[in-house]
Amino acid sequence: MGPKGLVIAIDGPAGSGKSTVAKSLARRLGYLYIDSGAMYRCVTLAALRARADFGDPAALAALAESSDIRLEPGEPDLRVFLDGEEVENLLRTPDISRRTSQFTANSPGVRSALVARQRELGAQGGVVMEGRDIGTVVFPGADKKIYFDVSVDERTRRRIQDYERRGIPYDASEVHAEIERRDAEDRGRIIGPLRRADDASLVLGDGKSVEAILQEILGLLPPASAA
Repeated sequence: MGPKGLVIAIDGPAGSGKSTVAKSLARRLGYLYIDSGAMYRCVTLAALRARADFGDPAALAALAESSDIRLEPGEPDLRVFLDGEEVENLLRTPDISRRTSQFTANSPGVRSALVARQRELGAQGGVVMEGRDIGTVVFPGADKKIYFDVSVDERTRRRIQDYERRGIPYDASEVHAEIERRDAEDRGRIIGPLRRADDASLVLGDGKSVEAILQEILGLLPPASAA
């Protein structure tokens, strides 16, 4: 890696496993990994704890501005802190997912506050950031953009495995329907909708191991960076 590393943007739908891929890529390159979705989920959790009105964008924006959200490397998962408390395992419930998609991520003030923080984190390069609009909104000038896609059926299977691992109750048909609904919401957002940037490379994840996906992405990077 040279004196200034690349900014690598990975976008894709919910439950695609892009977080795992992005974490693995960052680890391989010695880069900082940034989970933008976890930052929005933190605001949702802060709003629930404050009993804020999710129909009040100004209240959500105020929480985004005042909350101390910190991301740190961890094994095997990213460590996420909200106001000094580690909260990663609290962020992946269906309720948090729904409220984040419907309300928090659609608040202009929240997005403005978090995008500013994300740009600060990536300003020096050497970062892998993943989300829905990293290559289109947060870092439109990213050195490399990846659009990572996985079928709804495969994402449903993975989500159920995750719920079982975390001990979260689920109904399989509802999980499938939730993922389809989330896709429609993410693509239909007025602010920062999920879409593939014109200059993003498409990587498909169905039937591939994380290592195979990682090798595919590394092959898309400049040789000096992927070394």
